[in-house]
Parts: sequence; C-alpha cells; structure tokens
Amino acid sequence: MEQFIVTGGAGLIGSNLIAALNARGIDDILVVDHLNHPDKERNLAALAYCRYLDRDAFREALRAGRLAPARTLFHLGACSSTTETDQAYLDDNNTGTTRELCAWCLAGGTRFIYASSAATYGDGEQGYSDDDAVTPRLQPLNLYGWSKQKFDLLALREGWLDRIAGLKYFNVFGPGEAHKGEMRSVIHKAYRKIRETGAFALFRSHRPEYADGGQVRDFVYVKDAVAVTLFFHDHPEVSGLFNCGTGQARSWLDLLRAIYAAMEREPKIDFVDMPPHLRDKYQYFTEADTRKLRAAGCGHAFQPLEQAVDDYVRQHLEARP
Repeated sequence: MEQFIVTGGAGLIGSNLIAALNARGIDDILVVDHLNHPDKERNLAALAYCRYLDRDAFREALRAGRLAPARTLFHLGACSSTTETDQAYLDDNNTGTTRELCAWCLAGGTRFIYASSAATYGDGEQGYSDDDAVTPRLQPLNLYGWSKQKFDLLALREGWLDRIAGLKYFNVFGPGEAHKGEMRSVIHKAYRKIRETGAFALFRSHRPEYADGGQVRDFVYVKDAVAVTLFFHDHPEVSGLFNCGTGQARSWLDLLRAIYAAMEREPKIDFVDMPPHLRDKYQYFTEADTRKLRAAGCGHAFQPLEQAVDDYVRQHLEARP
C-alpha cells in the first residue's frame, strides 16, 4: 500500500510536491498523470516513487474498487487551460474526477487535499476572500474556473469541507512547467524570448485605471505553493477551502524587471494590444486574502517576488541545457 497518491504528479505543483516528499525520505508514492509531453517525463525522471498509473487506468481502478487505501491523496491533476471550450470534458475531467476521488477518500479515511483555483474569483468583483459565505457568489470568467467552482460549491453544500482541504492556487510559477504550452508562466516564456531577442512584450491595458504593464497578479513560487499544501497534510485537523497566495499583488512590470535583473540584462519591454477575445475574460487584479490561512495556523513565509524569480532563473532555467 502506498502512503501517498499524487494525481498530476508529473505536472508543475505535483512534481515539486513529490520532490518535497522525497526530501522528507518518503518514496512510497503512487503517481498518477498522463504522460503526453516529454517534459512531463523529465519532471518524473529525478523523482523517487514506487508506482505510476496513467490517469485513465487510475480512474478505472477507482471505479472498480481496486485502489488500496492511502494516508493522503493530493489531487492536483486537471485540465488547467483557461481557454478550453469543451464544457463536457471539463465537467468530467475536472469536476467529476474530483467528486469521485473525494467520495473514495471520505469513505476510506484517506486525507483528501485538492486543487481549486483563483480562477474561481472571476473579475474580482466579489473580492478575493476564501470565506465560505463568499464562495456561492463567485462568477468565474471561463469554463476552467467554473469546473473548479462547481466542485467547491458541491463540497460546501454537502459539508465535505469540514473533512477535506481545498487550495485556491493563485499564479503559480517555477520549475516543472515547461510542458504547459501557452499556460506556462510569463517568466518561462520571457526567459527564452529575452535570450533570443533581448526584448519581451506585455499586453497593453484596456482599462484607464491601469497603466500598460500595471495590471497586477498574486505571483506564487511553486516551492511556496508546495509548502502550504504540505501544511494541510501535516495538520489533518485543519480543513476547509483556502487561498494559496502571497497576499501581495505585484505588477507585470515588476515581474519583467525581476526577470531582467536575474538575467543581468537591461530591460527592453514592449507593449502589444490584447486580443479582443481575451479582453472580457482578463483579470486586471488578483490578490489572495490570506487571513483564513493564517488563522488556521499556516505561518509559511512566501518568498518575495524578486527572490523567487532569481532562484527560478538562476537555479533552474539557466541550469537546464
């Protein structure tokens, strides 16, 4: 019997979570993913685990009752594309799978920790509080956000949040994201573009209250996201739905300047018009309300943006051939 199951184990947060478990001397881990990209295979290559299952075989085993009990299931696997338009696919792959895994964990006494998303907050009109009273009012801007919101609402309605932990990850970046295509962080995209041309372009603002490049996000280094996730494993008495963000919004210009500084280059930043189809679905401001997380006892100190970007660039992007 594996002590731990990690779905999405070859992904950004999942692979870094397994690395953190390995650092604790833990390798009795069942990894679940879909290895449809060589960079996912690279993410797993340096990790220690006892078994791997493709996502479809895993779900088949779940439905057939062939899964052995585990201590903790970290459910981090999902389609994370904010531009996905197949609602039926997202309802099944994201919402449906999470519902099935949650039911299995609750029935068998396995700790269930799952990934929600800050995409559930939509345009931020309702703020960024993870208070249960706010959750039903949220209106995501895309189908991916809705696929996460639907399970959050189900868990809230059924009372499951008293026994499980969900994390609303904000803008997570870091090593292990190369497979994500257009969903990669701007840091990953900009590093390669700056090496090639010296310049990088940001979207212009189409709202007068924000200057070009002045749109802000709560950027979270994956190593911090993992530390917060493991807090909920280490403290099974703490349950509920929580933001996973720094609580400090920073601008895209701040981010680009940090990248240039880490690369020891002078900034050369251009601006381009945002595609019309994105303008109504674009978040100009995100910032995690961390009061609930802190009240739950999680005192993890998130790395400042400049320090996190420097570590990512120097220790990972520049170190990779």
